[in-house]
Amino acid sequence: MAIIFPDLVLAQQIYMTRNGKAGFTSNAPLEVIKAETEELSGAINLADRSFAFTIDNKSFKGFNSALQQEHFYENYMEAQQYPSSSFKGKIIETIDLNLTGEQVIRAKGILDIHGVEQERIIKGTVKVVNQKLQIQADFTVLLEDHQIKIPRVVNQKIAEMIEVSITAELILQSN
Repeated sequence: MAIIFPDLVLAQQIYMTRNGKAGFTSNAPLEVIKAETEELSGAINLADRSFAFTIDNKSFKGFNSALQQEHFYENYMEAQQYPSSSFKGKIIETIDLNLTGEQVIRAKGILDIHGVEQERIIKGTVKVVNQKLQIQADFTVLLEDHQIKIPRVVNQKIAEMIEVSITAELILQSN
C-alpha cells in the first residue's frame, strides 16, 4: 500500500531558469563600465518560498575593452579563486499565482560575491505570465562590502558602488 504525502504536491512548485540576465554598471567620474551575462541560473520553490541564484563570474561581456574585461576577471572578481557569485535565501512575501499584475516582493538571503557573504534584503517584482514567473530586481553592491579592492591609479574609473540589474523568466518544472 502506497503512502501519499499531500505536501509533496506543494514541494513540486519549483520554477527554474538557466538563461536569466544580470548586468552591472560602474558609473565613476571618469568612466562608465557596463557588462552583462545571460547565464544567470536559479530556482524558486513556491512551497517554502526558498530561492537560489548563481552566476559564473567569467560569463560577463560588454566591457569597454578586452583589457578591461580581463582586469575584471583576474584582478577584481578574482574568478580563478571565486568562480561564481550567488544569492540564496527566502522570499518574504507569498507569490500569488492568480494575480495578473506585478507583485512587489522582498528576498532575504546571503549575497556571496568575491567569497564574501553579506546578508541582504533585495526588493524586486514578479509577474505571472503564462504559468511562468518573470522576475526583475535592481540593487547596489558596495565593493568594500565584498573586499574588492580598486587600485588608486584607477579609482576615478571604477565606482565604489555598483548598480546591478537582474531579469529572468522562470519556468515551472514538471514532476
